[in-house]
Amino acid sequence: MAAPLESLLATGTKLWLDSIDLDLVRANRAIGATGATSNPIIVADLLASGRFDDRIEELVRQGVDDDGIAWQMVDLLVHDAQDIFLPVWEETGGNDGYVSFEVDPLLEDPEADVAHEDRVSQYVALGRQWSVGQQNRMIKVPATPAGLDALEDLVAAGVTVNTTLVFSARQYRAAREAVWRGARRRKRLDDFKSVYSIFVSRQDVYTEKAVPELSAAAQGMVGILNAKRIWAENRQFWAERPTPLDQEIVFASTGTKKPDDPPWKYVEAFAGSDIQTNPPATNDAVAASGLTFTRQVDRLPPAEVVAEIDRLLDMEKLETTLMSEGIEKFAKPQKALLALVAEKRLAVTHHPIET
Repeated sequence: MAAPLESLLATGTKLWLDSIDLDLVRANRAIGATGATSNPIIVADLLASGRFDDRIEELVRQGVDDDGIAWQMVDLLVHDAQDIFLPVWEETGGNDGYVSFEVDPLLEDPEADVAHEDRVSQYVALGRQWSVGQQNRMIKVPATPAGLDALEDLVAAGVTVNTTLVFSARQYRAAREAVWRGARRRKRLDDFKSVYSIFVSRQDVYTEKAVPELSAAAQGMVGILNAKRIWAENRQFWAERPTPLDQEIVFASTGTKKPDDPPWKYVEAFAGSDIQTNPPATNDAVAASGLTFTRQVDRLPPAEVVAEIDRLLDMEKLETTLMSEGIEKFAKPQKALLALVAEKRLAVTHHPIET
C-alpha cells in the first residue's frame, strides 16, 4: 500500500508548503512538495525566532531603514526557498517549483488613505521590482479592487502571478479575465503561468457563525463546494484556450479550524488535480494518517446539500466579510514585522557589538 502522501501525489495533486522555513521546506521537499508560499505572518514568525538576528544587525549597521530591512529579509527568505525548488522548475519547464512572494500588504491597510489608482500603480511597480531575475518566483496579488486592476499590466510585463485571497467565483473570474488580457499582450506565451488561490477553511468558519441555519450535512461543505466549482470552471476555461503551461487553482487555507474535523478533510476533498498549499502540520497529519487518497476533486457534495447551500448562502456577503478579515490578517502581521525590526534596531544601537 502506498504511503498517504505518495497516494495523494499519485492522484495528480501538486503539494506546496505554506511556509518558507528552510528546515520545513527541505523536509517537505523530501516527501514530495514541489513549491511553497509565504505571507507576512510566516515572515514575522521567522524573524521573531531570532534565527536571523545577525543578518538584521548587519543591515542596521549598514544604515538600512526598517522597511528596507523587512523587505530585504523577505526577499532573502523567499529566494533561499526558491533555490530548493529550482530543480523542479527546471525539470517541469516552468510548470511547477515556484515560491510565492507577497507584495506589500500595507497597500490595502484600511487605516492608510491611498487612492485606488495609486494602489494599482504600486502593485504593478512592486510586482515588477520583486520578480526581476527570479525565474521560479510568483508574485502574490490579492483579489482586491486594486489588486485585480493591476493584474493585466503585471502579466503583460512578464510577471508570474498568484492571485490570492480569492473567496468567490466573481473574484476568480475578474482575476482570470485580467490575467488573460495581460497574457495576450505578450509576444509569446511559452512562459505564461498563473495560479488562483482559493481560500477554503475560512469559508466554513464564516458559515458556522453567519449561516447557522445550514443543516449538519451542509455546514462545513461550503468551502469545498465553492472551490470545486471554481476548479471546474477554471479547467474548462483554459481547455478552450490552451497554453504551453498549466493555469491552475491553488487550494489554500487547507488547515482545518474545527477540532472535530480530521486534519486531512480538505486535502482529501481536493485530491486529484492542481495545487494544494498546506500548512506543515497538515502535511504531517496526512503522512501519519495511514490513508490512501483517491481522486475526489471532481465529485461534488450530494445534490440536496448543493441546493441547500445555494438557497441559504449569500456569497456576496461572504466575500465582503472574508476579504475584510483577510486584509486585516495580512496588514497586522506586516505592522508587527516592522515593529519587530524597530525593536532589533534599538537593541543594536543601544548595545553595539564590540569589535
